[in-house]
Amino acid sequence: QVQLVESGGGLVQAGGSLRLSCAASVRTFNSYAMGWFRQAPGTEREFVAAISRSGSSTDYANSVKGRFTISRDNAKNTVYLQMNSLQPEDTAVYYCAASYSVLGTRSQFTYQNWGQGTQVTVSS
Repeated sequence: QVQLVESGGGLVQAGGSLRLSCAASVRTFNSYAMGWFRQAPGTEREFVAAISRSGSSTDYANSVKGRFTISRDNAKNTVYLQMNSLQPEDTAVYYCAASYSVLGTRSQFTYQNWGQGTQVTVSS
């Protein structure tokens, strides 16, 4: 079982930046691919970004490509999501997730462990 704790959310103006962190409590963090998902009120949870367990491969939703960057530090058991040029439509609760696999996927159903989420609000 992997426990995940997100942090770094908050309120930011449009065009601003935030960096989310997700700390994992597991000895074998480098055995897990990681993903970020988000859910806005009244919508389904959607894929944002994923990173392979080594960090060598990443994937992004089209809506965030070029603005968001996912990275990980396996020595610190932490995955990050750097979010730049934030827009009001990025407002959501952001969740990190862990998948016991080499590569992260876009499907939330391939992730076995989830954090509680952190709120990101972008004002116009």
